[in-house]
Amino acid sequence: MEVILNFLRSDLFLMIIAGLTILLFILYIINLCKQRKIQKEYLKFVRKIGNGNNIDEMLREYISKVEEVQNKNQELMAYCHELDENMASCIQKVGIIRYSAFKDTGSDLSFALALLDENNDGIVLNGIYSREMSNIYAKPVAKGKSTYTISEEEQQAIDIAKKAEKTYRIRE
Repeated sequence: MEVILNFLRSDLFLMIIAGLTILLFILYIINLCKQRKIQKEYLKFVRKIGNGNNIDEMLREYISKVEEVQNKNQELMAYCHELDENMASCIQKVGIIRYSAFKDTGSDLSFALALLDENNDGIVLNGIYSREMSNIYAKPVAKGKSTYTISEEEQQAIDIAKKAEKTYRIRE
């Protein structure tokens, strides 16, 4: 142990450390020169690829534009999802049946019209035509059923509306 301590205190050790320091400094300078040379070659290469323009700057601009488009896309998707939620309560399904309510009237001038939303909630309208008068009756519909008495034609109109295709929903 004492031999090691004596060696560390000797002039030879200091000369070795000084030599290594000078060698490392020379290697650092060489490395720095090579790095600058590579950087200059890289800039020439980038300008050559970019037809005189700096392709690095062009790529940075492109990336920022892509990020901007992605942000706008996220905003649009959020807006579309909000519209989807609002659309659920809009009339989306329609069913209509034309029929002759009375034997003494010609043609199918009476009708039953069901207007339903995505959850099969809405109304059914029944327009009854006769030679003396014409009446329209409206009945609420919840989950495809009404609390009021429904005629056969009104039920057919509701069934047709329930089978109608649903609206398009946004999927991610």
